[in-house]
Amino acid sequence: MTTELQNFLELPYGELEELNLHAKEQRMKRVPIGKIQEERLKYLTDEKRIKAVTLLFSDLEGRLHMLDYDKKFLVKNSDNLTFDGSSIRGFTAQKESDLRLGVDWSAFYWGPSDYFGAGKVLVFGEVIDKNGGPYAGDLRAMLKEYAAKLYEKDGLTLNAANEIEGFVFKGVDAEKHYVHSGKFEYVSTGGYYHSLPNDTLRLFIDKSAEVQRAMGFQNEKDHPEVAPSQFEINYGYAEVVAAADQIQLYKLICRQVATKMGLTACFLPKPVVGVNGSGMHTNVSVMKDGKNIFWDPQGLEKMSEYSWKFVDRILSHGNDICLLMNPSVNAYRRLDPHFEAPNQLKASPTDRGSMVRIPIGNEKSARVEVRAVAPDASPYAVLFAVFRTGIEGDILPIENLRGAPRYLPDNIYDALENFRKAEWTTKLLGEDVKGRYADLKQASADRCPRLLGTVVKPAEVQFHHEIYNQYLWNQF
Repeated sequence: MTTELQNFLELPYGELEELNLHAKEQRMKRVPIGKIQEERLKYLTDEKRIKAVTLLFSDLEGRLHMLDYDKKFLVKNSDNLTFDGSSIRGFTAQKESDLRLGVDWSAFYWGPSDYFGAGKVLVFGEVIDKNGGPYAGDLRAMLKEYAAKLYEKDGLTLNAANEIEGFVFKGVDAEKHYVHSGKFEYVSTGGYYHSLPNDTLRLFIDKSAEVQRAMGFQNEKDHPEVAPSQFEINYGYAEVVAAADQIQLYKLICRQVATKMGLTACFLPKPVVGVNGSGMHTNVSVMKDGKNIFWDPQGLEKMSEYSWKFVDRILSHGNDICLLMNPSVNAYRRLDPHFEAPNQLKASPTDRGSMVRIPIGNEKSARVEVRAVAPDASPYAVLFAVFRTGIEGDILPIENLRGAPRYLPDNIYDALENFRKAEWTTKLLGEDVKGRYADLKQASADRCPRLLGTVVKPAEVQFHHEIYNQYLWNQF
C-alpha cells in the first residue's frame, strides 16, 4: 500500500478555465493593482498545495525566460527579486549587472499540471532598473507604460489579436538538429483544412487548443494551414499587454505539447523553402469610452478617418520598423511574393500581398491587420512599434504613399540599414536600446551567409534567437 507524500495542486481543465477567465476579466476591467496583489498574495498563502511560482519575462529579442521562486520566499520578498542582467542578451553590461524583477500581479495564470508541473502557477514580471523605474530594455515594460499613459491621458484602450502560424516537425529539438540533418520532416502533408481527425497534426492542434482554452485564451477556431505540417490556433482579442503575453504563452504551450508528443513546434518564418512560410498577422484597434474608434459606417471600407491616418503612419514608417517585425535572417525568406508575401507598402481590403489589410468588420470588430510580421518577432516590440507608430508617427506626402510601388526589404541587411538611419526608431526605442537591438541583429546576420540563395542554411537556424544558447554565444 502506497501513501501519497506530495499533495501538489492539480486542477481539472474546466476549473482552470474559470480561474483564468476571472483573472482576465479583472485585468480588462482595470481592477486596481493593489487590490489584485492583495488577493493573489492571500491566495498563495492560503493554498497550501502550491510549491512554486514561475515568473516569466522576455529579453530584448523576445526570448522568453522563466524563473521558479519558492512560494513562501516569493510571498515574503516579491518587492525585492533581483537577478543578473548581464546574463541576459541585450540587457545590462557586466559592470552594471544587477536588475530587479517586479511582479505584474494582474498577469497571473493557472497552467495545466500535465504540461507545466503540479503545484505551480505562472505570473509575468517586469524588469526594473536601479532607479526603480521600468527598464528601457524590457519592451514589455515600455509597452505597458505607453498603454497606461494613453489611457490616463486620452482614455484610449489599445486592443490586439494575433494569428500565429507555426510548423510541427518530427522529433524533439528538430531545429537544434538541423545543423546535422539539413532538413525538417513533416508530420502531415494534408495542407489547408485537409488534416484528418486523429492524425498527428490534428492531435497536436487539439491538445494545444485544450491547454489554451484552459488558460483563458477564449479560442475562436483552429486548423492546419496551407503548407504541410503547418498550423494556426486563433483566439479572441485582449488589451495590448495581455495580448502580447498571450503570444508568449501560445508559443510556450505549443512547444510543451509538441515535446510531450515527441515533436517540435517551430516558429521559424520560413523553415522549408518551396512552401508557404509562417506569419503572425497582427490585428489592432483602439477604443475610447467603450467604442471602437476605428469604425465608421460612412467611411472608406467602413473605417474612420482616425484609422486611415493610423494606417498611413504605419505605411510611412514601414521600412523603418521592418526589422522589429522581421528580426531574423530567415524572416526575409518569407517576404517572397511567390507565396502571398505581404511585402508591398500599401493597404488593401483584399490584396494579401499588402503590408496592411483592412478586414471586413463591424462596430465591434473593425480593425487594421498588419500582415508583414514574422512569428519569431518579439510581441512586445511589434505591438509597441505598431501602436506608437500608428498613433504618433509622421505621414509621408500622399503622392509618396499612393505613387510608385514601394516594397519592404528582402534581406536583413537592408532592414538593418533602414532601422539604424531612421530618426523614428531612435524616438521609438531610445538611442541606447536601438543600438543594442541593432547590434544583436547585425551579429546574427553576420553569422549567416550574406546572400540567401534558395536553401535554408544551417547557420540561420542554429543562430536563430529562439534557438541558440550561451554555449554558442561564447564561440564568437
